[in-house]
Amino acid sequence: MVYHAYMMASASGVLYIGVTNHLERRVAEHQSKRTPGFSGTYNTTELVYFELFSDIRNAIAREKQWKTWHRNKKIALIERLNPLWRDLSEDFSR
Repeated sequence: MVYHAYMMASASGVLYIGVTNHLERRVAEHQSKRTPGFSGTYNTTELVYFELFSDIRNAIAREKQWKTWHRNKKIALIERLNPLWRDLSEDFSR
């Protein structure tokens, strides 16, 4: 099984950090706002960064690590691989 630690962003730059065992499904949930909470409130619908893991414990550890970082460090990580903050979910085959 593959796990993902990921970051979603709103148009205004609010970040959501999460972990999932099915990235495409989870991103679709964010985009459809099916689950009430932070993502729906802040409209974090664009996948801007993710990492793959084969062990859920490592994915959760990465998620927790990101959540301790200051915003500027998160932005630097995103912009190293996605400088335009492109919605990476556009690459999913539909």
